[in-house]
Amino acid sequence: MSERCGLVAIVGAPNAGKSTLVNALVGQKVAIVSPKAQTTRTRIMGIAIEGEAQILLLDTPGIFEPKRRLDRAMVAAAWGGATEADLIALIIDAETGFSRRIEAMVEQIKGRREAKILVLNKVDLVKKESLLALATQLGERLEFEEVYFVSASTGDGVPELKRALAARVPEGPWHFPPDQVSDATDRMLAAEVTREQLYLQLHAELPYESAIQTEKFEERKDGSVAIHQQILIGRDSQKAIVLGKGGTRIRAIGEAARKELGELLGRKVHLFLHVKVNPKWEEDRGLYRDIGLDWVE
Repeated sequence: MSERCGLVAIVGAPNAGKSTLVNALVGQKVAIVSPKAQTTRTRIMGIAIEGEAQILLLDTPGIFEPKRRLDRAMVAAAWGGATEADLIALIIDAETGFSRRIEAMVEQIKGRREAKILVLNKVDLVKKESLLALATQLGERLEFEEVYFVSASTGDGVPELKRALAARVPEGPWHFPPDQVSDATDRMLAAEVTREQLYLQLHAELPYESAIQTEKFEERKDGSVAIHQQILIGRDSQKAIVLGKGGTRIRAIGEAARKELGELLGRKVHLFLHVKVNPKWEEDRGLYRDIGLDWVE
């Protein structure tokens, strides 16, 4: 049996469960997951193996109406991921159902040459009749090659989807070693893990306008790594929120991120965090490069 390898663009609205699905298909965490919408900012590739097939999964930022430069860069990354794919998988939150946003997204991918499949996610939260009605409604607007019903969080339907993706990617040599699960650099991964903790621990307290910049990533002689990061925020009033009383919040964020990074990188991590107020951080071209986004005028 010959090797297969291909690119699958995972597109959908914010909070459709794209990152959770990519992690489930890969079999371990490669993309950050948060209840906060628009968590994924850059394109991160998860690498899944199924038999002789290597499936390159592009977890794209959620497609939404861009208002700021960062938003425009994220949407450009999402569609950029779809331009080079062998297959487009449209992920729909079955619980949220059909909306004008979904309709606009369907219209945008309708004319694309790639094969398209529909994946209805979070099916464990929806009645079967509603799922079938939603699939029919979407099928009337775009002829999908196949429709899959999954719950990325419970794993239901994920093995079947993975086998289907493996069968659909073209024949060809693998692009990555069999033990590699993502194309993200350790530096980018470090920033993403800290950003996830920022979201998880601060919830609605901290607005979406925040970013993590990895300033230094130093290999030490003892095999450990020292990582220095800036938490960038837009206003002075947000600094106290991130620091917490007596610095308790930032220590908790740092401790959780350090522990997870140690497990992901397989070595001891020394993590140093500090908060920087910069109202114009979204205008920093270097930051866009660091988080893997193209500068968009």
